[in-house]
Parts: sequence; structure tokens; C-alpha cells
Amino acid sequence: MLNYKHLHYFWIVAREGGIARASERLHLTPQSISGQLGLLEDQLGTKLFTRVGRNLEISETGRLALSYADEIFSLGGELEEVIHQLPKNRQQLFRVGVVDALPKSIAHRILQPALTIPEPVRMICREASLDDLLAELTLHRLDLVLADRPIPATVSTRGYSHKLGVCGVSFLATSELVQKLAGDFPQCLDGAPMLLPGASTQLRSVIDQWLDKHRIHPQTVAEFDDSALMKAFGKQGAGGFIAPAAIEKEVMLQYGVESIGQVDEITEEFYAISVERRVLHPVVTAIMDSAREKLFI
Repeated sequence: MLNYKHLHYFWIVAREGGIARASERLHLTPQSISGQLGLLEDQLGTKLFTRVGRNLEISETGRLALSYADEIFSLGGELEEVIHQLPKNRQQLFRVGVVDALPKSIAHRILQPALTIPEPVRMICREASLDDLLAELTLHRLDLVLADRPIPATVSTRGYSHKLGVCGVSFLATSELVQKLAGDFPQCLDGAPMLLPGASTQLRSVIDQWLDKHRIHPQTVAEFDDSALMKAFGKQGAGGFIAPAAIEKEVMLQYGVESIGQVDEITEEFYAISVERRVLHPVVTAIMDSAREKLFI
């Protein structure tokens, strides 16, 4: 890769008309500049100057290189000027992808700190499958992906899964439905109408295993990939449903339902996936710290 420091020395020498005047401008010895020019010529495999007596004269290749150097360092100057003219309170852009299977209430709680940090933030949220979001992350179109599982071993995406936390689940239903349930929890779920996550979700397999273990056979009324839609049907009394225990009170208040019981054997995990092992983005850091300290305890 081209060494731009060496190119800069060449550019100054060409513009100043010699090494002596360039050394005064750069506050370097002529020997240092000559050495840097030699390294650049070695890298390019050609001479950029020819010596005429005690003076240097730029070669044809040097003129070509100079035209590119002029454009490169002119653009660099424009970039510096633009950056310096940006308003001090300019919003920081934060682009996050949320896996479609992730409960929206949990996603909201995880992302909420992004809009409460002192620096102004403009957040852009996208929802899609994990595979699609990981592809966007790889192309640096996203700063973070929130998911209910780490990067699958079968996916070649370069990234790092940061575990935010784990929590059990709560079984919830309308008060009318709760009153119709017979017996203690969890046996009262046997034969009860239930709304469950779709069969393709990771959580569903864990629920099915737990139900089989306790020999509970609910009446499956409907299955949903979208947890928000499942809660909406649950609010209307179509059946009981589950939600992360970490947001049980919030869901009860929002949907007007009651808790049937909590299960720690059925757990949901939540991850923040980034392209960097050590997270440096201030918004991502705030989100991860808040989730680990306040949401999942």
C-alpha cells in the first residue's frame, strides 16, 4: 500500500522546487527527506526526479505522480475544512438492526439509552432476519445488530457476539382466561388455549421441551413469528402467551393481562453483535452497559 507520508514529502519537494526549501518548510533535515523520497521511488519502482547538476528536475513519471498528489492532498484539505465547519451539536448517527424474532418491548428497553445520553443521537432502526442484518453489518451499513442468539457457527460473517443477558419467561393471559384455569401453575396450562412462537424460532424448541418434560399439553390456538402480534391476540383473550420475565410488569400494564407464572427453565438470551471485538462506539457502549446493569439482573 502506498505510504502517504512519503508521498507528502515528494509533493512538498516538487512544489517547493527542491529538497533544501522543502526541508525548511517541513522542519526536517535534507538527508531525512532524501531518504523518504528514495523509499517512495523504491516502492513505485521508478525515478520521480532526475539530477541535473546540483538541482533536481521532476521526471515525466514524477509529473504524473504530482498530478495525483495534488488531487489527493487537495481533497484532504477540503475534508479537514468540512470537519472543522460541522456544528458542535451535530447529531451522531447510530444505525442498528433488530432481528425480527426479537420481542419489540425488549428491543425498546435495550435501545432506550441511545436517546438519553448527553450527546445528540439520530437512531436508524432496521428489522430483518439475522442473516440479512449480518450481511448489512459486514458492509458497515449497520453499527450494531440486536439478536436472540449469537452468530451461528455456519455463518462466515466476521463479527463478535456480545452477550447482554439472559432471563426466564412469564406466562400471561387476560384475567378472564386466568380465572378459567384449573389447578396450580404450571399444570393449569394443560389443555389451556395458548399462543406460541413459531416453530422456526429457537425459543419454540425450548418451550416444547419444557412442556414435554412436565407432561403439559396446551391447546395451541396460533403460532407467531412476530411477538408483538402474538401479544395483540393475547390482549383480546385468544389465549395465554409468553414474554421475557424482564419486562413482565411492562407487558402486563401495556396489554392489560395478568401473570400466570414464571419459568426459569425456559430462557431467552439477548446479544449485541458488532464487527469489533472491543466496542468503541459510544452509543453502543451505553446500550450494552445499561442492558447488563439494569435490564437483565
